Amino acid sequence: MSDIPSCPQCTLENTYPDGANYVCADCGYEWPMAEAAAPADEGEALVKDANGNVLQNGDSVVLIKDLKVKGSSITLKVGTKVKSIRLVGGDHEVDCRMDAGNFMLKACYLKKV
Repeated sequence: MSDIPSCPQCTLENTYPDGANYVCADCGYEWPMAEAAAPADEGEALVKDANGNVLQNGDSVVLIKDLKVKGSSITLKVGTKVKSIRLVGGDHEVDCRMDAGNFMLKACYLKKV
């Protein structure tokens, strides 16, 4: 089997190298060879807390700042411990359950316990 990746646009395998690019013969899409290696390394992005510690699913964290919940009068207080977090993609990387409900939080406001 060849080391030439399939086309990221049409996902067909009829591709060939052309200089510093790969070219898809089916749809005509071209992309750099250096960029083709990046998605294999990406896998899961690292999510780090406010201190730079890597967070994982199931970790316990503590809030380092009072957070006001949009559209509600609820305020999540500093020092609140959150058990068994779940990492998700997007701007708010941490999904968690607290006494006040379910929340999506940014990792920069959390500290790993």
